[in-house]
Amino acid sequence: MRTSCRWLVLNTLSSILSCYTIFILFSALQGCFARDNITIKSGLADGQTLFSAGNRFELGFFGPSRGSNVKRYVGIWYASNPQIVVWVANRDNPVLDRTGVLSIANDQLKLSDEKGKIYWSTQRGAKRSNPVAKLNDTGNFILLDERLRVNLWESFTEPTDTFLFGMKIDAKFSLTSWSSEEDPSSGNFIFKQDQGGEQLVVMEKSTVHWKSSRPDAGKIIKSDELPPTIVNFLNFSQINNSRVYQDKRMVMTFTGKLQYWDFDADMNSWSLIWLEPNNNCSVFNFCGNFGTCNTNSRLPCKCLPGFQPKFMDKWKAGEFSDGCSRNHTSSCGNDFLSLKRMKVENSDSSYEAKAETDCRGECLKNCQCQAYSFVGQRDYTPSCLIWSEDLKDLQKDEDDGYDLNIRVALSDIEATTRNCGTCGTNSVPYPLSTGPKCGDPMYFSFHCNSDTGELSFMAPNGRYSVVTVNPDARTFVIQMKAEEANNCAALLASASRILQFNQSSPFNVTSSCSGELGNLTSDSTLEGTVEVEISWKPPLEPMCSSSADCKDWPHSTCNENKNGQRRCLCNSTYHWDGSVLNCTQEAGRLGESSDESKPLALILGISLPIGTAFLCAAVSIYVWREKVVKRREKQRQAVLHMYDTEKGVKELIDLTPFEEKDHGTGIDVPFFDFESILAATNNFSEENKLGKGGFGPVYMGKFPGGEEVAVKRLSSVSGQGLEEFKNEVVLIAKLQHRNLVRLLGYCIKGEEKILLYEYMPNKSFRLFVIW
Repeated sequence: MRTSCRWLVLNTLSSILSCYTIFILFSALQGCFARDNITIKSGLADGQTLFSAGNRFELGFFGPSRGSNVKRYVGIWYASNPQIVVWVANRDNPVLDRTGVLSIANDQLKLSDEKGKIYWSTQRGAKRSNPVAKLNDTGNFILLDERLRVNLWESFTEPTDTFLFGMKIDAKFSLTSWSSEEDPSSGNFIFKQDQGGEQLVVMEKSTVHWKSSRPDAGKIIKSDELPPTIVNFLNFSQINNSRVYQDKRMVMTFTGKLQYWDFDADMNSWSLIWLEPNNNCSVFNFCGNFGTCNTNSRLPCKCLPGFQPKFMDKWKAGEFSDGCSRNHTSSCGNDFLSLKRMKVENSDSSYEAKAETDCRGECLKNCQCQAYSFVGQRDYTPSCLIWSEDLKDLQKDEDDGYDLNIRVALSDIEATTRNCGTCGTNSVPYPLSTGPKCGDPMYFSFHCNSDTGELSFMAPNGRYSVVTVNPDARTFVIQMKAEEANNCAALLASASRILQFNQSSPFNVTSSCSGELGNLTSDSTLEGTVEVEISWKPPLEPMCSSSADCKDWPHSTCNENKNGQRRCLCNSTYHWDGSVLNCTQEAGRLGESSDESKPLALILGISLPIGTAFLCAAVSIYVWREKVVKRREKQRQAVLHMYDTEKGVKELIDLTPFEEKDHGTGIDVPFFDFESILAATNNFSEENKLGKGGFGPVYMGKFPGGEEVAVKRLSSVSGQGLEEFKNEVVLIAKLQHRNLVRLLGYCIKGEEKILLYEYMPNKSFRLFVIW
């Protein structure tokens, strides 16, 4: 009995071991004989896969891991984890169930479901006896005639979002991104050659998103723009040892990045080697036309001197693509803004030239010429590059940039006693000074390197690069090394201590770490540096040595101030406003002429004996002012008497029948629409109010072109109807007396009746309210 049991146990163990051996052997044989092809007799159903001969790539069905809706795609991926898909057949037409089958029929590959609906197919060619579809170790899926060794179709000629070694970049080549991380449908970004075939571009729909530089001879991309391995990867036809590049791929991602990946066998993982665009300034024309991009600044974009943002609100919000427009509408300027080593979009034309003066003269002849560059200093054949279109994709490029000369109006860049002109891409506004001939001596803390176009700020303890200058906010931004600090307040304190500004200094470190440009912030591209925003105090009156020095400062005269300094002091009834850098009229004296009325405070300040002389002066002023008022009243009555006869008025009325609906007929005075007047007066704001006359208030208005007017808004309780209003328009239009301001136009809107006069800031307010 014991022997029988032992035999039974041994026999059972032997049977188990035999089954396990058979299972292992079957599994090994299955791996050895894994399919790499599809024939007419054997299709590929959902759930089945093909493996390339070296098990590098796998082909089969896949779908998104998230979502309740079934979407099945036929694709190729690396036969490793995680799944990295490199090609998709039916990317824009998924199978909506799991009955899909990839098969060969009628000499073409096709994807269909159990109902026979076709979701994808290759083009049908000539009839073949026995076509086969095969997946090889390069990742290329090929339909071929094995007997004739002819490829009928291959996936490498119809790539999706991934470039594999062995593909060819030609006029038909393109990579189209996925729509999202899990959606292989066609996305917004396309990588391809440009129309000229000389450059590679990434398009975001119809807009250029990234563009390579002009290529070297015999290659499709510049060697200094990509690592050599990537250049060789794209120019595979010139490579002998192709095995080096088989574990590399280039992908057009759904975020708009063109990425180059390399597989590290030791780490068993993929490494990102290169990508473009790699920052904001790598995005093509990120700052728009005539905007220059700076990767080393928190605010990447600024307009060139002589230009301003097209849409300021969008610019402040960080949307720069609309670019900049000229301060002067005409591009036919008479001078050039010179910038050193600038990257810029390709020129429109070029020709041989002996010297830079030839380029300059040629550009000045043609108003379409926006800029030029003489490149004789770098090339064997001296030549002149001409840009006739708006300049795009501008940024500093120390290694391969052009010395660019951009056409502008002289007034936009010239140095005057007020401004120090330009330094590279920065304007140096008053009172900031780069030398004794411009700006205010107290602000002489800046240096312009004419060779590089770099502007720097000279603090008591050293010199710092200036990133940008904002004259409207009276601030500029410098770069400096960051000391250890774990919060904004510590950084500000550190900057103030390092820069060593004292109380008498006109400069201050900005005291806030939030808000728009500047303040103080770390830049991710510049390790160990921070950007510090510095403000400057409004200056005193400009210094002078003679009256000629004050010619750029209206309403001022060169005199000594109370400290014995000679400055351009404002004339009487004016005071210096350092925030607007001008002499402005004193409040309460707006519109009064200095030769007709003297401020009482000024006369009281005259050094006369106190007592009788003072009283006499006051009485004299009172009598004089009364005479002026009476004389003007007589002039007014005389003018009215000339036309205020029943016959005269009746004749004028009869000449031009007048109703509100046809207010434009019969009166030779321009008509203004009510909306334009509202805009000009800021909706009749109190800030624009000049005063009030007998029939209503008077406002100062300013139209978009800069023209200033006085707007008389007739009161609804004045008693004037259309007929009386018409009388006034016609009478003043016919009469242009030397003591009356000129009538420019009128407006009628419902109960609103408005007269527009020329604005005379140095005339008495009574001239506007006399009627």
